[in-house]
Amino acid sequence: MSRYPIYLTSEQEEELRKVANAIVAPGKGILAADEPPGTMAQRFACIGVESTEENRRRYREMLFTTDAAISENISGVIFHHETLYQKTKDGVPFVKLLADKNIIPGIKVDKGFADLAGTDGETTTQGLDGLAERCAQYKKDGAQFAKWRCALKIGPHTPSHLAMMENANVLARYASICQQNGLVPIVEPEVLYNGDHDLQTAQKVTEQVLAYQYKALSDHHVFLEGTLLKPNMVTSGQSCSDKSTPEQNARATVQAFSRTIPAAMPGVVFLSGGQSEEESTLNLNAINQCPGKKSWALSFSFGRALQATVIRAWKGDDANIEQAQKMFLARAKANGLASLGKYKPVTLSSTEKESLFVAKNEY
Repeated sequence: MSRYPIYLTSEQEEELRKVANAIVAPGKGILAADEPPGTMAQRFACIGVESTEENRRRYREMLFTTDAAISENISGVIFHHETLYQKTKDGVPFVKLLADKNIIPGIKVDKGFADLAGTDGETTTQGLDGLAERCAQYKKDGAQFAKWRCALKIGPHTPSHLAMMENANVLARYASICQQNGLVPIVEPEVLYNGDHDLQTAQKVTEQVLAYQYKALSDHHVFLEGTLLKPNMVTSGQSCSDKSTPEQNARATVQAFSRTIPAAMPGVVFLSGGQSEEESTLNLNAINQCPGKKSWALSFSFGRALQATVIRAWKGDDANIEQAQKMFLARAKANGLASLGKYKPVTLSSTEKESLFVAKNEY
């Protein structure tokens, strides 16, 4: 007889494992469409469109009604609460629309950043109160996975022990609650791209953050085979004068992961962190081409890096839907190939090369 409590039944574990592995199936990754209304207002301002609920619904419908071929490279979509309950103009719930294409619906469940007192401007993330009840409801309403973001900044005295410990424990508690309610948790401890730090510093800090994170997940008895990790790629800072190459980024990333991420964890779905669309794809491709043992799938969970050219092609005009959807298919295909290490650069638009960095990206 086991001397330890059973936290999940074997049936619960198998369901979580199945969903996690489906999300990181070869050549597939996630569309992060979980931007809240405030962030969408910034995106729409660039194309002269008002951020009303109806316009946000129209934009997401344009994405989600893309040809079924999109499911060859997009395995899951992260929703914002508002989007989870929206429908097409013909009355089809977005959740059903995606499920019919074998795309798995997910949900952002954190409630944003809060200052971490006694630190140099560091933060933690809110939303644990009532999380179990919300997860149970989201599961009933069709979500199969969840996402929670924490952010840690590199500075002269950061990230601090307190910030790494607090954020790791918040993410672990969230992950445990999700699993108890049948949702695969995506754990996102992002080391921010902001700053002038070099590649070696970024690697060291990423290793520290991930070491804290997996200790916390173990302490909270989280079932690793039913989780995914959404980390930063290891790169030099956005303001660093000595920019690292994709190959250098790949070596640093794979080495950092090999030192910290358990082999039981099924997959990594990288955030793009303000890199341009093409930069994100090139780095992902280099990571998958990097020599050495990699025990996990290495894929993508991109928001801006899948949508920047798409939203500018759409411009709020239904007449542009077909062209915008073609661009979405192209970006998804490029990243699907990169997740296999098979991407070959093509002629790009200026938008695809444009930096997507936002200094205080808090959504």
